[in-house]
Amino acid sequence: MSLLELSDIETNYGAVRALRGISLKVEEGAMIALLGANGAGKSTTLKSISGMVKPAQGQILLDGKSIIGLTPNQIVRQGIAQVPEGRKVFKNLTVRENLAMGAYARSDHKGITDDLSLIFTLFPRLKEREAQLGGSLSGGEQQMLAIGRGLMARPRLLLLDEPSLGLAPIVIADIFATLLRVNRERKMTMLIVEQNANIAMKSTSYAYVLQVGKIVIEGTSVELRSKGKLLESYMGGG
Repeated sequence: MSLLELSDIETNYGAVRALRGISLKVEEGAMIALLGANGAGKSTTLKSISGMVKPAQGQILLDGKSIIGLTPNQIVRQGIAQVPEGRKVFKNLTVRENLAMGAYARSDHKGITDDLSLIFTLFPRLKEREAQLGGSLSGGEQQMLAIGRGLMARPRLLLLDEPSLGLAPIVIADIFATLLRVNRERKMTMLIVEQNANIAMKSTSYAYVLQVGKIVIEGTSVELRSKGKLLESYMGGG
């Protein structure tokens, strides 16, 4: 049984159908990519999983149990955390306070302290800036903070929405190397939405490609990388 399974999901914004029958699986411990051009429905897929929008049709199962209709807060408590597009850090809170917000649903104080130490080990720059306000950080540091905040929930499944957006290549490489490390050392399952297909497929084992709300191609990341021209056509030539 998959950790997460979407079956025939349709999600609407008013009269607009954003998702048109999405079906995908995420196995426990895997890193999966969800690729597509801007407007393909990638972020809507994550919002449907995390309870921010409610699908009009279909099933979303976590460990075989439906999570449709649960609030985002309830879904976090079920073990799913999301790192949103654009970072969305709390600009008027310090780095440490931002990280603490990620653990709001937890009461295991020792575990929270251990995870805070882990975040500072993974992202030493956050340790150096732990008393600074989130809004004073660079874009790359804010992305590290957003990922750290997501990890502080100690999720079973981490959803990441465009973690490379607006960042320099060297920062992107550093962030994806850290995500790989967390996946391998902590066995954390990840579903990563990306427009940067190249970096995403280097880091993941399997990928789904969305176009206009539908999955148009899927396969191992190695297979899809070998279909460069086909993939480019679905990614809008990117």
